[in-house]
Amino acid sequence: MQEINPEKLAQLVASVQRSPKYAQIAPTLVERIAREELEKRSDFVECAKAVRSRLHQLTGAYLPAKVDYAQWSALFRDPTQDKRELCRRMLRLHASTAERLPFLEDFYTTCLASLSPVHSILDLACGLNPLALPWMPLAEDCTYLACDVLQPMIDFLNDFFKFYSIKGQAFPCDLTNCLPNQSVQVAFLLKTLPLMDQIDKTLSRRLLEGIQAEHILVSYPAKSLGGRSKGMPANYTTAFYHLIEGLNFKVEAFTFPTEIAFLLSR
Repeated sequence: MQEINPEKLAQLVASVQRSPKYAQIAPTLVERIAREELEKRSDFVECAKAVRSRLHQLTGAYLPAKVDYAQWSALFRDPTQDKRELCRRMLRLHASTAERLPFLEDFYTTCLASLSPVHSILDLACGLNPLALPWMPLAEDCTYLACDVLQPMIDFLNDFFKFYSIKGQAFPCDLTNCLPNQSVQVAFLLKTLPLMDQIDKTLSRRLLEGIQAEHILVSYPAKSLGGRSKGMPANYTTAFYHLIEGLNFKVEAFTFPTEIAFLLSR
């Protein structure tokens, strides 16, 4: 393992963040990945390449190269636009939520049936998932909190909450570095734990133990981004039950065409 030179680490982080694509990611996550790569290799160019590759897998692989959030905000402000259809169109931009569109309403009404109407949500590593809010069984006074590592997306989501007159807030949070401390009825970890495992195998269990929620909705992809199943549902189901062993959760399991989900209740 290489000893980390603080100056070299700072140079590596700065080099990666010179790209607009990675400048919008939470600095704590960029620094963590950069530190891990510097521990593996000494070549600066190879380190930078590896950091960009890992950040792309964690964030960039799920979105187009560039999302014009200002343009989408303008559409949501336009009173002639169908807001529900706009949400559906924008959900198609993110690979994770696009896969859920064919069964979008069924996903939330089924998974949250025992809790409906939901009064508060904390959506962790949310992506564009808050735009599925019109299909969720929520109480009129529901508070919707959402966090992610991409600042432009967070700014857009806060605009979205205003457009919809939702009691909500989006905020930056790197789950590898800290955990939100808000207490809620339900927390979402939708297709998030496999990404956490890429960074640190201990993160998923720490998240489940630390989240201040009565219930946690966890999901895993049933197919790869390329559309292949490769035994993923069975493998993720086995891994999940091993993950929660000893945590004393009551579990409800659900199966959908491209996703498996588990509602954990304390």
